[in-house]
Amino acid sequence: MFHSDSYSFAPEAYAVHLFLNPVPPQKKIQMIRVFFFWILRFQLLVWFGLSLSQSAGAQAVGPSQSSQCEPRIISVQASQAQGADVTARPTEGWVDVQLPDHWTRRWPGYTGTVWYRIDWERSCADRSEPVALGIDGFASAGEVFSNNDLLYRDASMVEPLSRSWNVPRWWMLQESAVLPGVNSVWLRVVGVAASTPGLSALRLGSQTEVVQHYQRALWSQRTVYFINAVLSGAGAVMFLMIWCLRPKEQAYGWFGLMALAWLVYLTTYLADTPWPWQSVLTKTRFSIVALIAYVLCACIFTFRFGAQKLPHVERVLWVLAAVGSAAVLLVSDEATSRTFSYAWKGAMLIFLANCLQFQWHAWRVRGGERKLSHILLALVWLVFLVVALYDYFGALGVWQVARSWAALSGTLVITLMMLLLSAQLTQQMRAAERFNRELAQHVAVARDDLEQSQVREHGNALQNAKLQERVQIAHDLHDGLGASLVRSMALVAQASDRLTNDRMLSLLKILRDDLRQVIDYGSSAGMAVPETPVQWFAPLRRRYSLILDDLGVTSEWSIAQRWHEQYRPSALQCMGITRLVEEAVANVIQHSRARHLRVICAQPQPDVLSVSIEDDGSGFDVEEVQQAGVSVGLRSMTARAERMGGKLTVFSGHHGTVVRVVLSLDKVSA
Repeated sequence: MFHSDSYSFAPEAYAVHLFLNPVPPQKKIQMIRVFFFWILRFQLLVWFGLSLSQSAGAQAVGPSQSSQCEPRIISVQASQAQGADVTARPTEGWVDVQLPDHWTRRWPGYTGTVWYRIDWERSCADRSEPVALGIDGFASAGEVFSNNDLLYRDASMVEPLSRSWNVPRWWMLQESAVLPGVNSVWLRVVGVAASTPGLSALRLGSQTEVVQHYQRALWSQRTVYFINAVLSGAGAVMFLMIWCLRPKEQAYGWFGLMALAWLVYLTTYLADTPWPWQSVLTKTRFSIVALIAYVLCACIFTFRFGAQKLPHVERVLWVLAAVGSAAVLLVSDEATSRTFSYAWKGAMLIFLANCLQFQWHAWRVRGGERKLSHILLALVWLVFLVVALYDYFGALGVWQVARSWAALSGTLVITLMMLLLSAQLTQQMRAAERFNRELAQHVAVARDDLEQSQVREHGNALQNAKLQERVQIAHDLHDGLGASLVRSMALVAQASDRLTNDRMLSLLKILRDDLRQVIDYGSSAGMAVPETPVQWFAPLRRRYSLILDDLGVTSEWSIAQRWHEQYRPSALQCMGITRLVEEAVANVIQHSRARHLRVICAQPQPDVLSVSIEDDGSGFDVEEVQQAGVSVGLRSMTARAERMGGKLTVFSGHHGTVVRVVLSLDKVSA
């Protein structure tokens, strides 16, 4: 049982509640029942309204059982137009019919004009209350006469015919034109066999009764479909836009296409002209194709929404849709009635089969539980399935089945599908918002960790910088001051006589200058690069030439005259190469016992600088020294070359040693 005080909310809010708020498993069944109750109540309202208008129409075409002064219908007859003049009323061939009438049941395949004659009379002589005439529609176009007075004529009685089959109308009969005794209402209807031609319900009575029925018919035949069209158009635009923004959400896209196809099919009920088509038959062809497209999109939407993987079934549906559409569009005019009937019934059966299979998919247990969104969609399809089967198997006539099915699809399927998809989209948006909040929290934690890590890294960087500075100072002391000490020691050791005070003072000044150069190395990055290589090597050449001459070593300095226009070394590279040359020359003085020394500085390529120190000394085993790791000078020169972005190579043998460093130069900025 359902209690209004427990569940006093609208079905839209309830569906959103189901999606957005987790519920305990024991309450799911009860909540699903409530949702089903709302769907069923909604459908019963639509169904009751349609049945009421249909039953009222059915009661109005027979003899009246009301008060004695109301109009009484005596007979309803129909006859095909005779002769070339279809506007002339037939004089023979009249048969009794019952409204609503579908004349292809009586005259299969007949396309053209049919005249209807409704004879009626008043049951009393009281003429104080006027008589009103109401009709639910005629397919496709028609005109109405009261005796010989024209009451109404459609805008087009020839192709392209007006479409009045779903348009209710009513008129007041002029009292002056009503004859004593029997009167006749004449209706000339022009229709196409493939478009269900005929005449719908008709009624004669007081103005109040006819207008009341007209208003009910207007709601069920026009307003409902207009609402459906608005909902379908809104659903198509909204969900196709979502699909364009989120291509992976295929269920939204197929629902948008389904709503768009349904909107096109609804023109069958709303359009009063075949435009833009040139005939009613062409309009009907494309309406059936739109229905086929609607069923195809509805099936694929169901598969995507329910996460069903049925590739073979989808291929079959595509083939059936293509074959059905081709048959409807290409079939000859003579065979359209049967082809359209088969296509319409086939589309209905496929749609009902899809509704049926989804029940099994939604209600069976997978992974220990059922998915709530699938169950809600299954409930929608279940209500549609039950009512559609009831309508289809004889509960209503052909006209009423079409109208009832269309109204049901629009009001129930479109509305509830939009509701389900909107709730699902809202759920996804909330999940995205929740993910963004969690992501922001994780980012904040990561940022704090990164800041702490940066503090630690900064401390480590300071320590490394201090260590590197100490190593750099050690290398500079070794390469600069150490080389000067080696030179001084060599001069003192090899001097034949005791050095004078002036000579010793000169050696000490050289040591002092080298020590200053080491101390000032930290600020050497800001020094200017010499204008030419000759200016760069001039101090070094002057200093070492004196020492080498004193030791009896001849020296040759082959220095490039100028830099390349666009490439030259940086200040740090100049300082580093200077230290490296000093270390190499000191090694020659201390170890090689060479008699000749050659220094070469050149730019073999614009962006390459090569500096070589060659001697003719005794040489050494380079590989053995490197493996033993006893040569501090060699390691120091190698490390210095790497820091400058260059490469140091050493070649040594019995005929001398060559130390060469090659640097890549950067282009000078303008």
